[in-house]
Amino acid sequence: MNLPKKRILVMTAVQAERDAVLRGLKGDQRFDVCLAGVGPAAAAANTARILATAEYDLVVSAGIGGGFPGRAEIGSLVVANEIVAADLGVATPKGFMSLDELGFGCTRVQVDLRLVNRLTEALLAANLPVSAAPILTVSTVTGTAESAAEMAARVPGAAAEAMEGYGVAIAALDRGLPVLEIRSISNLVGPRDRNAWRIKEALAVLETASSVFLEVLL
Repeated sequence: MNLPKKRILVMTAVQAERDAVLRGLKGDQRFDVCLAGVGPAAAAANTARILATAEYDLVVSAGIGGGFPGRAEIGSLVVANEIVAADLGVATPKGFMSLDELGFGCTRVQVDLRLVNRLTEALLAANLPVSAAPILTVSTVTGTAESAAEMAARVPGAAAEAMEGYGVAIAALDRGLPVLEIRSISNLVGPRDRNAWRIKEALAVLETASSVFLEVLL
């Protein structure tokens, strides 16, 4: 008896990330790789639109991102064990209050740790530097040492920052689907020094990581 094949939706923010993932997947027809757009709102809307038109077994938010110094270095990978909307809340005289603290919703998406562990172990076996840790979703990218320290303190253990994971995750959860997020680190979170960014190298790592999807996600 032939078992049904899994179908996996991979969402990337921009075309360069999509191209890297497609190269890694080598044309495997069980994966659809689509553009989420930049930011959590666009990512949620575009992921929901695609999920309304086809059946999938898993949704993956993939791309490059910033790594917190000492937790995820340039050229490494982070697989989210939690996806956190880190700036969704209000600023108060006593500091930031999250949506959770306000009682208006949840800013944290828990990820299936069995999937996280399988993927992380496979990436390590492929000699790729990887860690499993919270990945932050922000609408405004962190650009100073002070804001980077605040973000790191707000979500202890957070290793990476990007702009789409939470939006993709909310759309997946709305359909009852599991979600993963993986980021290849192109720069460090903090002062914006474009000369220190390694986007080309990060895309190459993302391509290699995507080839590992074929081994563990299907």
